[in-house]
Amino acid sequence: MITIHLHYRGENGSARAFAEEMEASGVAAAIREEKGNLGYRYYMPLDDPEEVLLVDSWTDQEAIDAHHASPMMEKLAALREKYDLHMTAERFASEDLGTDGRFIRR
Repeated sequence: MITIHLHYRGENGSARAFAEEMEASGVAAAIREEKGNLGYRYYMPLDDPEEVLLVDSWTDQEAIDAHHASPMMEKLAALREKYDLHMTAERFASEDLGTDGRFIRR
């Protein structure tokens, strides 16, 4: 699994408005239905009203590449422009937790 954290930043609540429109317009739901998507969810930090975090998980790079080539990316890019958002990204690949797994309460 590959997980991407996208940190969206805007001004005057634009990042939150973007995430709300992604959900209300159905774009986020359509992305969640794409083959290989394991999770697509927005979070709002309590200490920063101008940031929104997207946690976006996929089965593999092939699924991410297909998503990036899909018509959904045009809609997403248009909304990013509409709200004048800037982004930073972090990428994580899953692996076995090894002995650290004993500290995870399930």
